[in-house]
Amino acid sequence: MTEFDLTARIGTKKECSIGGRTSYFSYVPKPLPPNPPLRMEELYPLLDRASTALGRLDGISIILPDPSLFLYMYIRKEAVLSSQIEGTQSSLSDLLLFEAEAAPGAPLDDVTEVSCYVAAMNYGMERLKEFPLSLRLIREIHSKLLNNARGGNKSPGEFRVSQNWIGGTRPDTAKFVPPPPEELMNCLDSFEKFLHDETVRLPVLIKAALAHVQFETIHPFLDGNGRLGRLLITFILCAEGVLQAPLLYLSLYFKANRQAYYDHLQNVRETGNWEDWITFFLTGVIDTANQATQAAKHMILLFDTDRTRIEESGKSTAATLSIHAYLQKQPVTNTTRLKNACGISLPTVLRSLTTLEELGIVHEITGKERNKVFAYRQYLNILNHGSEPLEY
Repeated sequence: MTEFDLTARIGTKKECSIGGRTSYFSYVPKPLPPNPPLRMEELYPLLDRASTALGRLDGISIILPDPSLFLYMYIRKEAVLSSQIEGTQSSLSDLLLFEAEAAPGAPLDDVTEVSCYVAAMNYGMERLKEFPLSLRLIREIHSKLLNNARGGNKSPGEFRVSQNWIGGTRPDTAKFVPPPPEELMNCLDSFEKFLHDETVRLPVLIKAALAHVQFETIHPFLDGNGRLGRLLITFILCAEGVLQAPLLYLSLYFKANRQAYYDHLQNVRETGNWEDWITFFLTGVIDTANQATQAAKHMILLFDTDRTRIEESGKSTAATLSIHAYLQKQPVTNTTRLKNACGISLPTVLRSLTTLEELGIVHEITGKERNKVFAYRQYLNILNHGSEPLEY
């Protein structure tokens, strides 16, 4: 493809002003799909590998004894990772402590923000069962995403009516300035048409890759665009039937390759080179899907091994096995929750936890005499891979 062909894909720069004085240029992207069309022959080998990896991940539910368990924890890991990219310092353990009504180690606002991400994902998946992926649904999901102290003043659920920008203190010093408010709805209408245009015959993974960049470029909200843009990838794959459940999350890959991720987004806007971005994206799908598949296998092996150890310990009881099963759903918990969830007395809970501690399956993590919190540490180690907060 020639240089000239690529530049035809580049959007337009629109001169704007601040208070009628200081001028700056905003960027209005061309509608999708790219024109000239993508050079698919360059992408097909990687697309085949990505589709195979995704199919393997989607089929993991066949070997998982409880697919909802894996999904429950993986959504939480994605929430932590995606929020870390935006600057929160919450870990997965912090989120689980928060959900267990125990004090997290990270600032409460950080953990609440991550918890809202979980709520937004779950809400979106439920709505997709009866409602198409649309601007209306995107606004609803955004409202859930920003349902916290930090997001309350950022117009949750409403498209912006003022200029925003990325980097810098003002639009004229920013690294990137999205479309101005008067162009926003035209860009969003074109975006929605692309999502539903059946004449656009592109593989779903390619469609998701294009939609993610376009959404990030339009940046339609005052806050939460990055997190929602990453959620959209999974929503598109599920809405199009490529995934039966939301098992693929690219935030770990984007976090590990953060600068390359930002560079690719900007490179599309400046050069029109969508192929390089899609190559990066598909590589991420392969890596992430393979890692998730391996994590699921490790979880199955751990649960089976620990259950066998309990049964062969000579201290196996129905209560101990019941608590072990509950810890697979809630790997950070306290005695009160175990008592209520498993329907057993507090003394029985304590005896069972002592057995699990002696076997090295659970650990008490507060060091306190009262209000103790227990963690299924080896399970958390599998889940925690890559979810340590970023250094800034």
